[in-house]
Amino acid sequence: MTISVDLTDRVALVTGGARGVGRGITERLLAAGARVVVCGRNEPDEGALPDGVEFVAGDVRDPDQVDRIVTTAVEQAGRLDIAVNNAGGAPNSDAATASARFSERVVSLNMLAALQVAQRANAQMQTQTDGGVIVNVGSMSGLRPTPGTAAYGAAKAGLLSLTGTLAVEWAPKVRVNMVSAGIVRTEAFADWYGDRAAQVAATIPLGRVAEPADVGNAVAFLASPLASYISGANIVVNGGGEQLEFFKLME
Repeated sequence: MTISVDLTDRVALVTGGARGVGRGITERLLAAGARVVVCGRNEPDEGALPDGVEFVAGDVRDPDQVDRIVTTAVEQAGRLDIAVNNAGGAPNSDAATASARFSERVVSLNMLAALQVAQRANAQMQTQTDGGVIVNVGSMSGLRPTPGTAAYGAAKAGLLSLTGTLAVEWAPKVRVNMVSAGIVRTEAFADWYGDRAAQVAATIPLGRVAEPADVGNAVAFLASPLASYISGANIVVNGGGEQLEFFKLME
């Protein structure tokens, strides 16, 4: 028997699904047979999205816009089987001087927005005979100290806790899981690491940084029937971890 990720006739919503990690998720869900709707604050350039992918404009930090995004997706496709909370990110900021407004916006985007999308998606999925799946996209920043991105790391840690709680509250109709990504080669990777990119990749046991498709593969698996007994879990996609400085002392 051949085992494969099959999402034929499933409808997926991916927040921030037009570029970066979100684009990798969108492409993998599409390749598995799903009908994919993506949302974002800015309309992508004509032809920028893969064929067949639908776009809904909106800011997931605004509850009213979240309601419109999910409602529009359901109206267009007739149902919602998979919701992927991918939208997120934050610029560097020293914790000692970050403004209250800055921290509030970071937490809003990286945790509260995901809760709002999950709430609205769950309300739809609970009405469907076969329920649905919610996948939250986290970060290694939520699993370890994150100097320079304190509010972001705290928000992702909160998202991990939220994932487990929602998995309990919304079972058995809706499964809720998380994928925590390490360093991913997105559009911003070269700008962020510059001439240190190769050195950064060399610190990862598997010898390379993740591609967006690597995260997309984990999301597609969790969204598929192959993961039908997995809920409240966190899959870490980081190439084996980060080499800590003290390991070098043992060589």
